[in-house]
Amino acid sequence: MAEKKKPVVVVTRKLPDVIETRMMELFDTRLNPDDTPMHEAQIADALKTAEVLVPTVTDRISAELIRGAGPQLRMIASFGTGVDHIDLKAARERGICVTNTPGVLTEDTADMTMALLLAVARRLSEGERLVRSGQWGGWGPTTMLGHRISGKRLGILGMGRIGQALARRARAFGMSIHYHNRRRVHPDVENELEATYWDSLDQMLARMDVVSVNCPHTPATYHLLSERRLKLLRPHCYIINTARGEVVDETALTRMLAKGEIAGAGLDVFEHEPAVNPKLLRLDNVVLLPHMGSATIEGRIDMGEKVVINIKTFVDNHAPPDRVIETLL
Repeated sequence: MAEKKKPVVVVTRKLPDVIETRMMELFDTRLNPDDTPMHEAQIADALKTAEVLVPTVTDRISAELIRGAGPQLRMIASFGTGVDHIDLKAARERGICVTNTPGVLTEDTADMTMALLLAVARRLSEGERLVRSGQWGGWGPTTMLGHRISGKRLGILGMGRIGQALARRARAFGMSIHYHNRRRVHPDVENELEATYWDSLDQMLARMDVVSVNCPHTPATYHLLSERRLKLLRPHCYIINTARGEVVDETALTRMLAKGEIAGAGLDVFEHEPAVNPKLLRLDNVVLLPHMGSATIEGRIDMGEKVVINIKTFVDNHAPPDRVIETLL
């Protein structure tokens, strides 16, 4: 019996070595060894031969690219949790299976969110810059004063896996947990987290000391934190965003931070990344990170293993475990 032909799998970015090795064993895999992001034309060219495309969250897989793909393209196995970079409607129209890698980045992203919260409230980046500058004159009773987070109200925007994991961490620091979500979570989860649900996002924002963005970017959440809503925040409030930059009106946020209308922000994502508003770079009351909330070795390997399982299951004519289905759109 002839050996079954391996599917052609095109990977847009360099993945962990152990994952690339496994993919080479299982599939006819075309890798990106130097990790240079592929331009749209290169992706379009890859889609002429790929049976499975493995993009990342920085690869924009537009309707035009999908419609121009060859008839052999059957699957887009995204390396990442978010799927806002893929035109899902166009994929459905072409009958292309789309998968992602949910669940494996929950703890890593929650850790980073908590780290940013602490860094902003306690002015860690400012202090580090002061020491490196050689201008630090020693300890003083009123030098580099921040705020304690114990006893403060944390408002979580998006109470999914990451929001809940953040809530558990914040409770350990003595914070009061509040949340706004598309749907109220199960009462058992509320009781475990001692979390207060706010049906009105506006009302929650006006009463929080810290607001953390932990919801996905969809058409419904674009600029969910608009200028109008940002103005509801009290001047001592901090904003943390480890989700997607598009959820926050970055221009309005920057302007309010500069004026002291918001106390500070911890941002791991940006509205037009990798471009960052130059005015943000000049502010001392923000901590800026290069979209590294999920950047752990363990997390990246777990993501890669999910991609491999999704592809292997699909080519074996079974339903992949991480299909992006209607209820998630």
